[in-house]
Amino acid sequence: MSSSITFHSQLASSSRIPSFEFVSRASTINPSALGYQPRTATFGTLKFSSHAIKTGVPARRIGCFAALSPELKTTLDKVVTSHKVIVFMKGTKDFPQCGFSNTVVSILKAVNVPFETVNILENEILRQGLKEYSQWPTFPQLYIDGEFFGGCDITVDAYKSGELQEILEKASLS
Repeated sequence: MSSSITFHSQLASSSRIPSFEFVSRASTINPSALGYQPRTATFGTLKFSSHAIKTGVPARRIGCFAALSPELKTTLDKVVTSHKVIVFMKGTKDFPQCGFSNTVVSILKAVNVPFETVNILENEILRQGLKEYSQWPTFPQLYIDGEFFGGCDITVDAYKSGELQEILEKASLS
C-alpha cells in the first residue's frame, strides 16, 4: 500500500501568502514544527499517491499571487528531502495524466524503486512555485535524494545510458 500524505494549501485573505498543513493518515503533523502557522481560508489540496482530502475551492481557480514564497520554499525543501525519490507530475503514479509523466513513472517502476508522486494539477500556486524552485519550466520534475534530477527527457536519456540506475544505487534505492 502506498503512503498517504496530504498537505492542504491555505491562503490568508489579508496577506495572500500560501501556507501548508501536513496530514498523515488522518493525523495532523504539528505545523509549528515545520516553522509556520496555518492560515484560515482553505483553497485547495496537494496529495501524495491517490489519497487526498478535498477542501474548499479548487486551487486552479485562484490566481498565482506569490509563486515561490519563503513559506512554500521551506515546505518544498522539507518535502523533497523527506522522500528518497519524488516526482512532481500531472496526475499520480496510479493515474498519470500526461504522456511525459507516464514515461517517468514507467521508468521508475521498471527499475523497481519506491517513489512518491505529487499531482501538481491540483494546486496552481504549487505548480508555479515549483518552476521557480527547480528553475525548470516543465513537468514532470524528478527529485532524487533531495536534489532536482530533471524532467522526462533527461530521465529517459539517463535510464537508457544506465546513469539513472547508478544514481539510484548510490542513493541506496535499487
